[in-house]
Amino acid sequence: MGFDDYKLVIYRNQPDGWVAEIPALPGCHALMPTVEEAVRELAKVFDLIEEEHRARGKVLPRDSTEIVHA
Repeated sequence: MGFDDYKLVIYRNQPDGWVAEIPALPGCHALMPTVEEAVRELAKVFDLIEEEHRARGKVLPRDSTEIVHA
């Protein structure tokens, strides 16, 4: 599973910028001044989490996030 296999949630965090997160992966979030920066940083955080799982011989969980209201 790669970064593009997960749903991202992006929301404004007043007044500090934007939060991007992958709800299916605990701890996979980023806070940055712009949406673009938040998504780029989130991809880096995802890579670290993926690497940690791989080092432990585990696979990342499937994304079961359901979008209820957007």
